[in-house]
Amino acid sequence: MKILLTGANGYIGQRLIPVLLEQGHNIICCVRDKDRFNKQHDYPVEVIEVDFLQQEHSTGFPADIDVAYYLVHSMSSAGKFEEKEAVSARNFIQLISSTNCKQIIYLTGIVNQQELSRHLGSRLQVENILKEGSVPLTALRAGIIVGSGSASFEIIRDLVEKLPIMITPRWLNTRCQPIAIRDVIFFLCGVLGKEHTYHKNYDIAGPGILTYKQMLLQYAEVRKLNRYILTLPVMTPRLSSYWLYFITSTSYPLAVNLVDSMKIDVTARPNELAAELGIALLPYRKAVELAFGKIEQNLVTSSWKDSFSSANTPQTWMDNIEVPTFGCLKDEKSITLSTDTDREAVLNNVWRIGGNNGWYYANTLWRIRGFLDKMVGGVGLRRGRRDPQEIHAGDALDFWRVLVADRQQRRLLLFAEMKLPGEAWLEFQIVEKDSQQVLKQTATFRPRGLWGRLYWYAMLPFHFFIFGGMIRRLSNGISRQTKIQ
Repeated sequence: MKILLTGANGYIGQRLIPVLLEQGHNIICCVRDKDRFNKQHDYPVEVIEVDFLQQEHSTGFPADIDVAYYLVHSMSSAGKFEEKEAVSARNFIQLISSTNCKQIIYLTGIVNQQELSRHLGSRLQVENILKEGSVPLTALRAGIIVGSGSASFEIIRDLVEKLPIMITPRWLNTRCQPIAIRDVIFFLCGVLGKEHTYHKNYDIAGPGILTYKQMLLQYAEVRKLNRYILTLPVMTPRLSSYWLYFITSTSYPLAVNLVDSMKIDVTARPNELAAELGIALLPYRKAVELAFGKIEQNLVTSSWKDSFSSANTPQTWMDNIEVPTFGCLKDEKSITLSTDTDREAVLNNVWRIGGNNGWYYANTLWRIRGFLDKMVGGVGLRRGRRDPQEIHAGDALDFWRVLVADRQQRRLLLFAEMKLPGEAWLEFQIVEKDSQQVLKQTATFRPRGLWGRLYWYAMLPFHFFIFGGMIRRLSNGISRQTKIQ
């Protein structure tokens, strides 16, 4: 089949692509940023660039599409995300109606309560918009998705791994029905082209109903950790959102929407779809074990943190790939290496920077900077990195976004997503100069007004120690001479 996959850069989309390719389908990946997709993946797929928030589209859908997956959402976005989701769905329907598509498959949320959160209400609104189109819709409604890199799993992981004792809000007694990411992918592939699923919606969920508190405690048991949880009735939604935001790696808009959704039960209506498709549903504990197996083997295929919405990253992020020169303040340092062997060793150090590997020098100061960023509504350092060794353009890296990760050109360029009175870039590159290999490290700051300049000069003493120590540690004693510019 010829399949259109929207949201191909997202958490679910990245998991779905290799499975569909293995089944022999032809895939057209529909993304908002073609450069980001091409720099991250080397799949044998066609890529088209469409922003569903725009009314006018220079690129249409190919006419010979058989099935389309709609995996677009804006839960992490600040502001009126419901309006954005409705506009996206209507524009998608307008484009898909001009094709020969026979089925739309939509992954949404379980909506069985009379009073819905903003997030679930928006998901239901999108489902209704998709149903109004001429193409038959199959809607799969899921609750908490458990898998390496999923937002829900990573939040649970942050809470349990970091807090031996938790004083928690009362919504931890809310019931839910988590499902393993493996089973979600099985369902998404299983209904493909199945005519008896057209014009229908199905709740998909794991075999057990748990409270959020039970999910935390069972996670702790899998990890062999002793954890104690006390729930209080006095924590308001706002306090609960701040609690999640400061303790976990989630953004504040996502924390608000998660807390809003967690106040209502999310349990599935019984159906026979799993039996019809031959899916043996994984229990929650097994799903946690499977997720950690992937983490320990560094096989995390996708992470919600790499989504641009995790930090409200604008879709114009690639505009920052050219580091500006005029009106900028710079901290430039370089170290001369001796051999090609040294060059590769240093490049490996650069490629492992951040996350659990740290920043090679003054990690405590980096953590303090991350905490201060959290205090003013930034992303902080807790996003880490998806893989301890591999890195790609578009990846989240602590409070940076990777713009360029080119091993052939021996260049890594990061753009700051922390809260700043200006814009900041951090670049590492190994170049040849006078027949020698030189590691160049450049921090560039384009200040915004007087406050931006005051910020830069206030940070100069810290830059002197941090950036100087970092480049020396990156060279790992390999350098033969040092030149500070």
